[in-house]
Amino acid sequence: MGSAVTMQRVTVLGATGSIGLSTLDVLARHPEQYRVFALTAHSRLAELEQLCLQHRPQFAVVPTEAAAKHLRGGLQAAGVSVDVLVGEAGLCAVAEHAEVDCVMAAIVGAAGLLPTLAAVRAGKKVLLANKEALVMSGALFMRAVREHGAQLLPIDSEHNAIFQCLPADYARGLSATGVRRILLTASGGPFREWTPEQLARVTPAQACAHPNWSMGRKISVDSASLMNKGLELIEACWLFDACPEQVEVVVHPQSVIHSLVDYVDGSVLAQMGNPDMRTPIAHALAWPARIDSGVAPLDLLQVAHLDFAAPDMQRFPCLRLAREAAQAGGTAPALINAANEVAVEAFLAERLAFMHIPQLVERVLEQVATRPVTSLECVLEADRQAREAAQRHLASA
Repeated sequence: MGSAVTMQRVTVLGATGSIGLSTLDVLARHPEQYRVFALTAHSRLAELEQLCLQHRPQFAVVPTEAAAKHLRGGLQAAGVSVDVLVGEAGLCAVAEHAEVDCVMAAIVGAAGLLPTLAAVRAGKKVLLANKEALVMSGALFMRAVREHGAQLLPIDSEHNAIFQCLPADYARGLSATGVRRILLTASGGPFREWTPEQLARVTPAQACAHPNWSMGRKISVDSASLMNKGLELIEACWLFDACPEQVEVVVHPQSVIHSLVDYVDGSVLAQMGNPDMRTPIAHALAWPARIDSGVAPLDLLQVAHLDFAAPDMQRFPCLRLAREAAQAGGTAPALINAANEVAVEAFLAERLAFMHIPQLVERVLEQVATRPVTSLECVLEADRQAREAAQRHLASA
């Protein structure tokens, strides 16, 4: 511990969301190691202004010129100098900036793809909380990581757990390093014991009330439908070069074991901890070292027991659809992601019933052909086609 600590400059994409705020909490605990370089937000602009006043970044990014003008005025009135950038170009600029060491990619949904790729192509240390970027562009994304020498560290609690439990040389191949399978845990969400009749009447408020985790509205709905676990299955395949058959989903209601790795010798390694995203964030920020995250130690006596069950594919067909998309490959994961984003938005706006989310996704998959992924344009075109098809179904419903 005698060596000098190197200051890391961090861009937080999606600073006002739950992951962004947790990241800023961890960074603030270690001012001697980390400095906030840039913060971005899409809709919570008042919150972004407060974060700029608190953390004094060099840059902030907002979606429109009107928002930028408002933010500049507020910061100037407070005597704080922050360079305010606009739109996707601004997001990419703060992700690839020469002075940035580390990028937290925490923008929700497909909107996070291009800035996250920009960070990868600039060879940054990328903390990946935006699973959709990898789900959509899979092979292209991982090839860019290798070609540009980026360091990709997973932030989803499950993928971070798997990363911690895998051997250091897992990139040689799971079979070559003695791994039999990956066990991806799922809380089961708030509706795991609900009847089909109850599921038919789910409200947005109920879907957003997760029993274990504090998350944004979109990811909370995905967790309730198990689509989140399906997207995580696809993400695990790309992150760890696994085939879908090597990834098994296990429902674990306590969310204490975050995932497990099963080895051919019979050993099963699990990563455990309280359900708090600051743990994987702190792990990835400091890797391969460890820093205090602010998370309370796990009290096993209070937890007392750990339960496990198989997921119910009949009541939660989103998981089946995601596994089928992983097996189909090509643009199928991009299609399922886009259709699901439209469906969840419609559900939150009370235009679509909860159990109609998987129905809408399946209709889009039937209507839009899956094609090989040959370029980023191909991925973005699949995303556009799926969104348009989903909107047409909503309009005709």
